[in-house]
Amino acid sequence: MARKLIQDFWVNPNLDVGVSFGHFVEQLIYTYKDWGSNPRVFDIFFQALVEAGMLNEARKLFDKMLNYGLLISVESCNLFISHLSKDLDGIKVALKVFSEFSEVGVCWNTASYIIIIHSLCQTGRVVEAHQLLLQMELRGCMPDVVSYSTITSGYCQVWELQKVLKLIQEMQVKGLKPNPFTCNGIILLLCKTGKVAEAERILREMISEGIAPDSVIYTTLIDGFCKFGNVSAAYRLFDEMQKRKISPDFITYNAVIRGLCRSGKVMEADKLFHDMVCKQLDPDEVTYAALIDGYCKEGKVKEAFSLHNKMLEMGLTPNVVTYTALTDGLCKCGEVDTANELLHEMCRKGLELNIYTYNSLVNGLCKAGNIDQAVKLMKDMEVTGFHPDDITYTTLMDAYCNSREMDKAHELLRQMLDRGLQPAVVTFNVLMNGFCMFGMPQDGEKLLKWMLEKGIMPNASTYNSLMKQYCIRNNMHAITEIYKGMCAKGVGPDANTYYILIKGHCKERNMKEAWFLHKDMVGKGFSPTASSFNALIKGFYKRKKFSEANQLFEKMRS
Repeated sequence: MARKLIQDFWVNPNLDVGVSFGHFVEQLIYTYKDWGSNPRVFDIFFQALVEAGMLNEARKLFDKMLNYGLLISVESCNLFISHLSKDLDGIKVALKVFSEFSEVGVCWNTASYIIIIHSLCQTGRVVEAHQLLLQMELRGCMPDVVSYSTITSGYCQVWELQKVLKLIQEMQVKGLKPNPFTCNGIILLLCKTGKVAEAERILREMISEGIAPDSVIYTTLIDGFCKFGNVSAAYRLFDEMQKRKISPDFITYNAVIRGLCRSGKVMEADKLFHDMVCKQLDPDEVTYAALIDGYCKEGKVKEAFSLHNKMLEMGLTPNVVTYTALTDGLCKCGEVDTANELLHEMCRKGLELNIYTYNSLVNGLCKAGNIDQAVKLMKDMEVTGFHPDDITYTTLMDAYCNSREMDKAHELLRQMLDRGLQPAVVTFNVLMNGFCMFGMPQDGEKLLKWMLEKGIMPNASTYNSLMKQYCIRNNMHAITEIYKGMCAKGVGPDANTYYILIKGHCKERNMKEAWFLHKDMVGKGFSPTASSFNALIKGFYKRKKFSEANQLFEKMRS
């Protein structure tokens, strides 16, 4: 009879919940008291209310049953807090219900704790979620893999790597194996923080523990390696996943294609693009944008526009990223007017220009020698609501430096600082290169001193510009002092640093020091350039050390 009442209640098309609910509950209680119905009927009704989204009525039923000494089952209560947790306001209510129901006798189980832990993590309250995980055991509920996975996922979202690794150790002590979901969260976090080698180590540990990685895990790692420029490692993983019979999806292909294009390997990317199509995976806007950008960076604008046209044929709409890449490509080829026309086409299509589009055009104008036009465009940017960024200023500063207008370049740096923009080291390097290129190393040294005073760490390129100028002036003492200062600040030399030092010592006929630097360079994994070899060979010949010179010559040839 109770079941029939529930069915009648829901099939009534003219149901007025406000009026009918109380009456229906009274009838249900009547059947329970006088006919001996199974108390499970109240659970069924409670679940029906929850599933229908009538959460207020479900709470009223819970309270009513409590007055009669009946407690809704923990499974039904789990359904209730799960439905409450679907939005931010509901999560607040769910947390309150979790506490209140516990006080009146609901014995929450592992599934209950997982729902609340997930809700806390969703709202960024990961520490509270972790505390609840610890309380579970004290209350007789053993945390399972899902409980730990939920917490690790929460910590991954707030970039707390050490806490994640500690939780994994805790799981292993308890004999719990991380599942693919947990591992993917850790791998993603490691990749985001640039620790891709450690991320791959997690993959290897997974495999050795018998946990089968899926497409998502491989794609995360592949994308991580590509973003940090290690395309060969990404390709190795791409091949490995296929050997394991894990099919790459279009997201995996996009990651590798983007990586190859960024590394200047557009032909390989194009080959992969055709492989993708052959496997009936549809390239999307991201795929085309990556390839178009790759071709434009290589100056192959014709091929880029061919892909753009193919996009349109496929019914895909080029976005602002695609148009920015094309604009940049045209500007680099000196076709600034065509790039301008393309921008007008963008606007006609309702696409809004972004800072990258403007920067591409500023760069194009500067490369074409139209600095005044570039400055005008920078002012126009502000009128349309875009504020020039450090790239805009750096591009213009570089143009002024190349045209020997160092005062204007310096003025732009002052403008940047006045506007509260923090120049990157590349901005200072542009100015440093300008000072040194036009024989103003003293101004360059003043700039270096100012950078250090302001806590802006120079890189090898900053020091190289100064050392190169003093090398031209045969001032080995100044070069040595600058190099000592560089090392004292913890800035490591690059291949160009070694070349400048080797050349300087060779010019001074100090071959012992030059040879030591050559060996140090090779020992640190740098490949000597033809210029380095030439400087050493020339130096040995001047010192009449023909045997050493010939040995180096043969080594250079091999």
